[in-house]
Amino acid sequence: MGGSYKMFHELDDWMKEACGVFGIYLKDGDNTSTEAARITFYGLYALQHRGQESAGIAVSNGQEIILHKAMGLVSEVFSPDVIAKLAGHIAIGHVRYSTTGESHLSNAQPLVFRYLKGMVALGHNGNLVNTTELRTRLATLGSVFQTTTDTEVIANLIARYSQNPLKDALVKAMIDIKGAYSVVLATEDRLVGFRDPMGIRPLCLGELEGNYVLASESCALDTVGAKFIRDIEPGEIVIIDSNGLSSHKALYSTRRAHCIFEYIYFARPDSTIDGTNVNRARRAMGRQLARENRVEADIVISVPDSGTSAALGYSKESGIPFEEGLMKNRYIGRTFIQPTQKMRDTGVRLKLNPVVETVRGKRVILVDDSIVRGTTSKKIVSMLKGAGAKEVHVAVASPPTICPCYYGIDTSRREELIAAKMNVEAIREFIGADSLHYISVEGMFEAIENSRESMCAACFNGEYPIPVDD
Repeated sequence: MGGSYKMFHELDDWMKEACGVFGIYLKDGDNTSTEAARITFYGLYALQHRGQESAGIAVSNGQEIILHKAMGLVSEVFSPDVIAKLAGHIAIGHVRYSTTGESHLSNAQPLVFRYLKGMVALGHNGNLVNTTELRTRLATLGSVFQTTTDTEVIANLIARYSQNPLKDALVKAMIDIKGAYSVVLATEDRLVGFRDPMGIRPLCLGELEGNYVLASESCALDTVGAKFIRDIEPGEIVIIDSNGLSSHKALYSTRRAHCIFEYIYFARPDSTIDGTNVNRARRAMGRQLARENRVEADIVISVPDSGTSAALGYSKESGIPFEEGLMKNRYIGRTFIQPTQKMRDTGVRLKLNPVVETVRGKRVILVDDSIVRGTTSKKIVSMLKGAGAKEVHVAVASPPTICPCYYGIDTSRREELIAAKMNVEAIREFIGADSLHYISVEGMFEAIENSRESMCAACFNGEYPIPVDD
């Protein structure tokens, strides 16, 4: 997410993460305590992979909502001194990668606003597809916008329907908005979570010492010591207050459209989303990839970290040993040193470096989760051959990415997607691999053990579950 972090996004062509949300309600919380903020801090730390542009925490002390947000990583935004100022028994947090709206502090979340019933803090993961229409309608009715994010549209709709009880206002807002959304919301005395009727973006519920927790992924619950209870159902609103938790089915849909890229790339391997463990799904995709594409080679390596689970599955199925052939620099944070053009051309080495002794003289199968533009794959193949690899065969644990995503993931425009304009052989030639193999769409669904009707795979097959206007 943004700032000078853009430097590294310009160097690669991996898909950019969706946002991450977290929330907690301490039923016996002391409003002079910072425990809720501290727990949220650790929850956001566990969700850092979902967005590195900005981070924010909003805390309610029963009287008002206090907010701190800034550009940067969670560890950069929150110091002990900052946390010490965030006292209250309800907290929500957000890590952002911008999919709509520019990379500015005003667009960082949570958003906090005042309306007829008091104060509300809002954190959103996803993307609306009818934002322009709704913004125009709301502006005509007198709404004022302070950001360029679609999240503010949700906030304005809630305010527009504020003559109704909060639950009814949320239902009316959910009827109006179209697209993907998992939202955590805090008022002075309530924590709320709600999810789009197709369940495109994830959201789950946990319990920590009798207190309820909401998070984008179950790994955040594990990190703070909470027990996973269940996923929030598509179209469901949960409201947590002094009376406990109440559930309301706001909208119904005849189909599910869970984002398949959560399992391929975005989610952490230790998360379980909508009943499917991410690590298990990735290993199964690697095994299926090996079954579909037999390659003679000496070792299997991965593009760490997202390709590692699939590579291990590929290795097990093929019988070709797995080795660590690329090392990842895990200490790259934000930097204000702008790269020269020469550095841009070789900058992938800031993230990855080949293990020469492992790959020299070997026929290597390189397993990656996806190829978007192809520029990074080309650089990695070149690095491996420069390190002495005899052959480099690229195996991709997802089908060719041929369409952009409009539901909260920053894929490129269609014309920038290499698979939208080249066939497999042309891509192989472009990246310099000795062979290139993708998992099939059918094999991907089979590996994840989900039906085509329950998943959104529009980036691979162009079948958008929610119509997208031009």
